[in-house]
Amino acid sequence: MGSRWLRFLWSPKTLGNRGEAEAARFLKRRGYKIIARSHRSPIGELDIVAVDLRDPRGPTVVFVEVKTRSNHDVGHPAEAVDADKKRRLTNLAVGYRRRFRLMETPARFDVVAVTWPPENKKPTIEHYIDAFESAT
Repeated sequence: MGSRWLRFLWSPKTLGNRGEAEAARFLKRRGYKIIARSHRSPIGELDIVAVDLRDPRGPTVVFVEVKTRSNHDVGHPAEAVDADKKRRLTNLAVGYRRRFRLMETPARFDVVAVTWPPENKKPTIEHYIDAFESAT
């Protein structure tokens, strides 16, 4: 096994992976049950799928898009969830709900914005509940 392969296996997590892990911990502390992370399908990936048992509509499937940045030089992380991204997330969510027979269960889209400057041990996390409507 080459040293490049070993470095890859033992390299620190990317900023995005660290942000997703922190977002999942953040959501768990707020009572969400995480049911999937980095769920892949042929058309893309859902960062986090969770259940919010405290939603007024009853247990709700929450599709969480996590955006992590080290600073706001190119804008706030949540701004990266544009119309195209919303459309893709909607299609992914419909496929997920069909596959797991959740079409009758209430669902929503949240965005978690993580800002994690390299000099900080902990990030700033902002949670946008019901951040956007289905884009279909």
